[in-house]
Formats: sequence, C-alpha cells, structure tokens
Amino acid sequence: MTEYENGKKRKIRNRQQLKAQFLSLRYLLICLCCFFVLLFFLSSDRISTLSVRSDSLRPSLRVPALSVLSSMDSIQRSFHGRFPPLRVEDRVQFPDHLLLILSNRIGKGEKNLVCVYHGVNEETLALPSVSTDEFDEFRSIVRCPNAPSNYSSSVDLQFHGDLVKKKKKQKQSLRDDKAHNWEKVGYEAVIDGDTVVVFVKGLTRRPHKESDPSYYKCQFKIGNSEDKDVEVLVTQAIAAAQEVVRCVLPESLKLNPETFHVSVIHIDPRGRSTPASPSVARIYGSDSIEKKKTKKSGIKHELCVCTMLWNQAPFLREWIMYHSWLGVERWFIYDNNSDDDIQGEIKLLNSENYNVSRHVWPWIKTQEAGFSHCAVRAKDECNWVGFFDVDEFYYFPTHRSQGLPSKNALRSLVSNYTSWDLVGEIRTECHSYGPSGLTSVPSQGVTVGYTCRQANPERHKSIIRPESLTSSLLNEVHHFHLREGIGHMSLVESVAVVNHYKYQVWETFKAKFQRRVATYVVDWQENQNQGSKDRAPGLGTEAIEPPDWRRRFCEVWDTGLKDLVVSNFADQVSGYLPWQRQQQE
Repeated sequence: MTEYENGKKRKIRNRQQLKAQFLSLRYLLICLCCFFVLLFFLSSDRISTLSVRSDSLRPSLRVPALSVLSSMDSIQRSFHGRFPPLRVEDRVQFPDHLLLILSNRIGKGEKNLVCVYHGVNEETLALPSVSTDEFDEFRSIVRCPNAPSNYSSSVDLQFHGDLVKKKKKQKQSLRDDKAHNWEKVGYEAVIDGDTVVVFVKGLTRRPHKESDPSYYKCQFKIGNSEDKDVEVLVTQAIAAAQEVVRCVLPESLKLNPETFHVSVIHIDPRGRSTPASPSVARIYGSDSIEKKKTKKSGIKHELCVCTMLWNQAPFLREWIMYHSWLGVERWFIYDNNSDDDIQGEIKLLNSENYNVSRHVWPWIKTQEAGFSHCAVRAKDECNWVGFFDVDEFYYFPTHRSQGLPSKNALRSLVSNYTSWDLVGEIRTECHSYGPSGLTSVPSQGVTVGYTCRQANPERHKSIIRPESLTSSLLNEVHHFHLREGIGHMSLVESVAVVNHYKYQVWETFKAKFQRRVATYVVDWQENQNQGSKDRAPGLGTEAIEPPDWRRRFCEVWDTGLKDLVVSNFADQVSGYLPWQRQQQE
C-alpha cells in the first residue's frame, strides 16, 4: 500500500473519531439540558398546577386512620419549602378552644391546616383549624375547636388534603403531649435585668395584693425538653403578686444567655415543695441579646403607649394618629385574639412612619399581667409609658380655652416630670361619653361623632415611669403600685382629661358582651356585682339593646375635643379627616 493511500485512510479514521466525539458531546449536552429543564420545572410554581389537591379530591372530615401523603405533595414540599414540618410544642386547653403552640413559624391567616383528634379506639377525626397566627420570633399558634367527647386533647396538625396518619404509640418522654389546663399553667416569661419575670395562671387569686415570695421558686430547664441531658436549675423568688413571680436569674444564664423553659414551684407554709407547675413559658437567648443592644444604645423615647385590644382595627388609626400628634412616639399593641385585620392596619401605619409593634397575647382575662409584661418590655425603650384603651383620648381643655397649641402637649407634659425622681406616675381623670343620639358608627371617628357625656368623671388612666414600679409589677389596670418613697401626680380636670368613649352606638358596644379582658372583673353575662362600674348601668346580663340606648349617659354636651380635631386635622377643601379619608379610598 502506497504512502498516499495510508494517509488517506488515516484522515478517514480521524474524521470518524471526531464525528463520534461530536455525537457523544451532543448527547451529553442534550442530557444536561433535559436535566436542567426538569429541575427548573420541579422547582417552579408550575408544579402546583399538577397538585392532586382539589376540592373534589379532598377527603371528608372523617378520614381513615392509616394513610400516606400524596407523592405530589411530597415533591411540592421538598422543592418549595412552603410547608415546613408541623411541630406541635405545647397545647393549652381554654374553655372555648384548644391552643396549639408550634416550634416553627406559620403566618397569620393560614387556612390550609386541619386539627387531628385521636379517639379511644384509634379512630381519627379531622376538623378545620379556627385560626393561625405568629407568636414570637420562633413560634406560631393555631387555635383548634375543642376535642369532641371520646377524643383525646392530644391534638395534632397537618395540611388540608393530606390523609390522616395513625398516631404512633411512643415511649413516655419528658414532655407530655396532652393539653395543659388554662386554669393552672405558666404562660409567659421575660428577662428583666438579672431577674426573670414569670406569668402563671392559677398561682394566687389575691387581687391587688402582693404575696410572700418565700413561698415560690423558679425552675429553669436548659436544652431540648425531649432529650435526657436537660440541665435543671432552681432559684428563689424575690417578688410575687397576682399572676406574676419574679426570680433571680441563674448565674450561668446571666453570663451566657441560652434558650430555656421556666416554671414555678410552690412551697406550702410547712416548707413542702409541690412539683413545678405546667408551663409553656420560654425565653430565647436572642431576646436578652437584643435587650442588651437596646440598652447599650442609651436612646429612649420620651413617651410610649401600651394597650391590649380585641377586634379594634377600625378604630386604631384615629387613636394612633391623634395621640402621635400629642407626642406619643412608640406603640406596643397587645393583640388579644383579634380576628379582624389588625395586622394589616398596623403594617399600613408603619408604612406612614408610625412606630407600632404588635405583640400576640393569646391569654384570655390577663390584662393586668399583659400590662406588667409590657412595662418590662418597654423599660429599655421609653422614659414614660401610658396605659389606656383605643376608645380613650387625652384632651387639654386649658390649651383649647386659652388658644394654646396642643401639638406635642402630652409629651411636653410628661417631660416636665422626667427630672422629678419622686414622681413615678401621672394620673388623669376620665369622662365617659354616651351614644350622643347616634344609631350608626360615626364616619368621622369617635372624637367627632360622640359629644355628649356624663357630668362627673370616673376613674383615671395612668402614664408611668417603668423604673418606679414595685418589683412585683402589681397593677390594677388603671394604675400601678410604686416603689416606696415614690408617688404619683394627679392632674386637675381643667388641665387634662381623658375622653372615654365607653358607651358607643349599640352595634359597637354589644361586642363588649362577648368578653372582658381584666383578670379580676366579672364578665357581664355572669349574675354578679351588677352595680359595679365595670358594667353598663341598668343593662343586666344580656346584650339586648334598650329602647332608649341612643339617649343614655348624656348629661353634658361637650364639643371641645371635636372642635380641636376638626380645626387641626380636617382637610380645608374636602373636610375629610385623615383616618376618614383612608376608609373612603
């Protein structure tokens, strides 16, 4: 064979090898493209279009005890992370619902959850959850209907559309998964300097009195309660009153803040200790770290306000905008199980530079404890903290009559006493307003709509200096108890007054019959203390509108605050008030 022919064959072989390599590379590229397309498809929202969850395929409330998750749901959760594992940490049994505390975050208003009940014969029942909400930085809460008879209070959660799994029998662990009785449980805790303040329901029923702290100790559990190597520490209480116990913080937790669970031990007069009370109260290490950062900055607001509310979203805007004009700089809203759009309203206010924070407070009839909790929480941020309700408005008659400006008047008032170390509280009397002849909610707000009140003031509202409170944080809603040697200043009515729009149109007022938030105030539906100022005079125990309701509680026509609001807030062209305009949009 000639050299020419050999060279020609070599060229042919080279071309064949290059072609084979090209085909191999092309196939590899095609495979890679297919893989990335499939990965993109699985990780995009398109997968939701293939979900087998449809109304027609969802199981009824009663479902089989044995089941598995649908494969598409598993894919969706794996690639999206939309549905984190549901980990029920604690359960608390209330009279009208069961509260589940989750150790992971689920947003407010999640409607895709069902509560799973386990019967005595391994049957299961799934019912839609009542509501969901954030709880703190790490936890969420879910409210479930009370367990039907013959079903355990050990209720679980899962997503709607998943088949119910049979509850596995587990060995007894350190954490019982049955519900705690609300009548006796530790429910909150907060660090205050070198101490921890624990809130316990059913500990003592002595209203408005301090207890002997030597009868109480605090038990701290550090670590995962399901592990065997939990560290347990015990310290002595240094103050106690009503539902509050203050204990020394263990040295190890002062030096190195950790997440811990805290409960209270009661010691009887004979010195015998009872087991630590059931508790869902937890402190996270990040809480104390954030407080140290705030304290280190040294910057405090002169005037803050704390309130506890339930379904007051429509009235919040007027209340905050008006008092911000008076000089309030910071707002602590304790949301006591609202099911209106309070979160959306607060978000809108913050977008307009109002400094408002919402604190979820799911504990019923604990207003005094909530105020004590807020006093500790606000101490590092505020020189003065006011405690009053969304239907209560500060007003300065002297400013109005003398033509003085009222803007920032409330902040100026309290700042005058900041340097007075012997004044720890400023009290202002309240005037109670009636329906003022109205039969429907006034569109311009309560300050403009209600102008007829009772002649004589009743009770008072307080603005306190947190550092001046007793270590027990004892309060009676309207005022706190102060440390020895520190007193309060009572303002005369001509200087300042609180307009309390207590008796509004029946549509608004009747909602109060559903609940009372104060711990030691009898509910209106109970036939007790019917002559109390906490009740509407002559209304009895049923929410039935009296024929003359719109004319009640009207002894003096007083348009002072109305005139002030209209002259300072109303648009000069349209006449709309800022909170009214928001409702019109």
